Amino acid sequence: MFKRRTITRLMAALSLAPAAAVAQGQAPLSRIALGSCAKQTMPQPIWGAVLAWRPELFVFMGDNVYGDFNSADATGLREAYAATRQIAGYQKLCETVPHLAIWDDHDYGSNDGGADFAHKAVSKALFLDFWKAAATDVRRTREGIYESRVIGPPGKRVQVILLDVRWFRSPLRITDQRGAAGKQRYLPDSDPAKTMLGAAQWAWLAEELRKPAELRLVVSSTQVLAEGHGWERWGNFPIERQKLFDTIRESGAKGVVFVSGDRHIGALYREQPAGLYPLHEMTSSGLNMVYWAAKEPGPNRLGALYAAANFGAIDLDWSGRKVTLALRDEDGNVQRSVTIDFATIGTG
Repeated sequence: MFKRRTITRLMAALSLAPAAAVAQGQAPLSRIALGSCAKQTMPQPIWGAVLAWRPELFVFMGDNVYGDFNSADATGLREAYAATRQIAGYQKLCETVPHLAIWDDHDYGSNDGGADFAHKAVSKALFLDFWKAAATDVRRTREGIYESRVIGPPGKRVQVILLDVRWFRSPLRITDQRGAAGKQRYLPDSDPAKTMLGAAQWAWLAEELRKPAELRLVVSSTQVLAEGHGWERWGNFPIERQKLFDTIRESGAKGVVFVSGDRHIGALYREQPAGLYPLHEMTSSGLNMVYWAAKEPGPNRLGALYAAANFGAIDLDWSGRKVTLALRDEDGNVQRSVTIDFATIGTG
């Protein structure tokens, strides 16, 4: 576990430094926790297990509160943030563990919402205030809330790229058979005009992927690799999903691993796009919102779904040159895991 002085420095770097800052002087990360889908009106016992695991960084991957609203005063979202400030475990983690955050639809303010959400500017201001973004934070003056950090010294750098898949996202194609297996809510849409990230964020991502790092956690609140279901996912825009793979390949970025939330289930995935090393994804959802009856095909899933409260745990073994992705339950026990050699993902 980091010494108190090191924790203080890292928390300052994460919360106050501009997005382009590179924390080269920090000690290397070895334990990263992450999670999503924490409803403030329900018990959240999982924070005890998260804190007991002693992460050096926690990544909030969206639906960090549930505050959907449809009026300019954003009452539902304001009340959700106020209630979350009273949750002891949640607040203890925020006070003692360095952390980063991105939103998903329910802290964006609109279920499955995208670029056409009328009140997104209000949501953005409330998000940045809740997460204590500095007045000079670049996200306060540009569109969306995407950002990135590189943490650790050369040879042991972890880049955390937080994608905003809400602010710019085009409308989804509604299913023609609601509730049917594989097409529950949405259908793939190959319209080349549709976008997940928007032009500015795509250009930013290409630049970020060219920065030096040994491991890159690409945080997408919605699933990237998952197939076999008709809920929200990158596969709803197959051209954009392929563009993501192409952007990684063209940048020469090594060590990319996806992490995601949203689904109220936990799962691990692996896919080998043409011309790239194998890509892995860990979906960790939810911290207390769980789809207990979850069943779906998983053509590129590693093992079964985990349909109970969970958080993601990433162990970095720098000397052994490997990383382990694990889903841990409310007691901190490992329920699903995969270990990836650095050489497998191009880091060597």
